[in-house]
Amino acid sequence: MASFTAPPETVSFQGLLFDMDGTIIDSTAAVEKHWHTVGTEIGVDPEVILQTSHGRRSIDILKILHPEKANWEYVCQMEGLMPKLYGPDAVEIPGARALLEQLIPAGAPWAIVTSGTVPLVTGWLDVLKLPHPEHLVTAESVQNGKPDPTCYQMGRSKLQLEESANVLVFEDSPAGIKSGKDAGCKVIGLVTSHTLEQVIAAQPDWIVKDLSSVKMLEVKNGVVTLEITNALTPTNS
Repeated sequence: MASFTAPPETVSFQGLLFDMDGTIIDSTAAVEKHWHTVGTEIGVDPEVILQTSHGRRSIDILKILHPEKANWEYVCQMEGLMPKLYGPDAVEIPGARALLEQLIPAGAPWAIVTSGTVPLVTGWLDVLKLPHPEHLVTAESVQNGKPDPTCYQMGRSKLQLEESANVLVFEDSPAGIKSGKDAGCKVIGLVTSHTLEQVIAAQPDWIVKDLSSVKMLEVKNGVVTLEITNALTPTNS
């Protein structure tokens, strides 16, 4: 049986890159309602969409299932409605607010790198009254979405860090974990949206239940020192 009992570990990074859904917020209930509505509208079985949608851009899903709707005008309009229609269905991931409230006043270098569009991300941050990042990489920012590593490479660049910089990615989906790893980053995998077996198979560097296992210790000369507690013990990962 998996045991989240690894002793506290102190690690330092020059930048932190956060996925959004499943990492900072959990909008699963809203997404399911949203795709049922959209699926009915475009004549595609919502369950087929939901089987492949998490961690991937809506435009990439539509390119496969309904190419006629695979354009940014439709996707941004569609995703922008989600926080407005289903705001009460989204909740923050445990520990997310506390961690961001530690990082921001200390001047830690961080960004959000997400498969969502600008209207979706800003809408959820507003609904949940979470801080907006200075740096944001969204679905519209890249030609190819996760698991392609370009989005995390772009996030690192937005923090004005070299390719060799020590950067940490926070992710919950296998596609996102692969994206972060292939971008040359260390990755913390959260078991919030996928099974533990799926997260283990994606091979992140650490596996935790949620962000309550991550605490900022200090920011000094642009370097963030974190403490990771209650990670999956190495013998089980």
